[in-house]
Amino acid sequence: MPRSLEPLDVPVQIPYHFRCPISLELMRDPVTVCTGQTYDRSSIESWVATGNTTCPVTRAPLSDFTVIPNHTLRRLIQDWCVANRSFGVERIPTPKQPANPALVRNLLTQASSDSVPLHSRRSALRRLRGFARDSDKNRSIIAAHNARNLLLSLVFSNESDDLTHESLALLVMFPLDESECESVASQPDRIVFLGSLLSHSSIEVRVNAAALIEMVVTGTQSIENRIMIGNVEGVLEGITAILKHPLAYPRALKVGIKALFTLCLVKQNRTKAVLAGSVEALIERLADFEKCDAERALATVELLCRVPAGCAAFASHRLTVPILVKIILKISDRATEYAAGALLSLCSACEQLQRDAVAAGVVTQLLLLLQSDCTERAKRKAQMLLKLLRDSWPDHSYANSDDFGGTDVVPF
Repeated sequence: MPRSLEPLDVPVQIPYHFRCPISLELMRDPVTVCTGQTYDRSSIESWVATGNTTCPVTRAPLSDFTVIPNHTLRRLIQDWCVANRSFGVERIPTPKQPANPALVRNLLTQASSDSVPLHSRRSALRRLRGFARDSDKNRSIIAAHNARNLLLSLVFSNESDDLTHESLALLVMFPLDESECESVASQPDRIVFLGSLLSHSSIEVRVNAAALIEMVVTGTQSIENRIMIGNVEGVLEGITAILKHPLAYPRALKVGIKALFTLCLVKQNRTKAVLAGSVEALIERLADFEKCDAERALATVELLCRVPAGCAAFASHRLTVPILVKIILKISDRATEYAAGALLSLCSACEQLQRDAVAAGVVTQLLLLLQSDCTERAKRKAQMLLKLLRDSWPDHSYANSDDFGGTDVVPF
């Protein structure tokens, strides 16, 4: 076998025995299996998780799926990284070992026991949260011990505020199944309680409450329950307030837009969202979202533009049209589609907004959109918007020139 392989992303050769035999990448957490072969932990765990029961190198049966950390090899890899730092090689961090299942079980038992002092129960939950933060593997170990049901009962137990907040912070790190979401959504008092947490003095508590609400709304199949959640006093107001929180806590922005978008998928919640101040929050934060969150934000804008109150609120905000025009081609194909849809709704409702959009340069943007590789729905919306705006184009616009005469602008 070769002693080295050409590296994938660094200008030096990576020693062959530092590479995982499965991924062929530099090992970050080398572990040894019962056959004596060493692999990167994530690679061998994925191999086993997909149903393989043999050693990838020797093809011998894996009689024991336990892996042992190869600390010596990991230190050699770290030393090699340091020695080649001048070539742009970054030192791999020392991996944290997976949580011990027996310890996880004991901590969950301690956290749920009424006979254990309150401070010890909080401490157990904090340790579990620390494990959950470390890795997906740890979260799987915790979830395997019926942790979600236990944490749900603690969140709504009313035993102690601190216990509730710690349980909530841990619970939102795990996806809930449909039955668990229904168990929350079908009990209005639980939603009312979460709504009250949205006005808590701690931004972390507020964001965790919003995260749980989003999971519940997403996971429940009942439209009636989704409407009920949006109607609970303080829910949409609290989520909107999270969006307005200073950017020093970026998770607030991510959770806030996810929760608002999920609630606004139900049309009965949209007017309530507008009344809660979501229009102003969205316009003021549009430039701050990362790609995926920006797509959700623009999708939410388009959804709110479909109700009269939302359309009127966006129309009255002086920054709405300039921002939508500016970002229409800057984020992604989906974002382009949503921005074009929102502009179409707004310009259909108000002739002044048509003139504002043209003044902001929307014609050039739409023509570029039609020549791009964006989605067909985005192009259809752009065609409809161009036709709608035709009377608002100034006489000197090249969009009214002979060059544009052959452009196919048709409605759906």
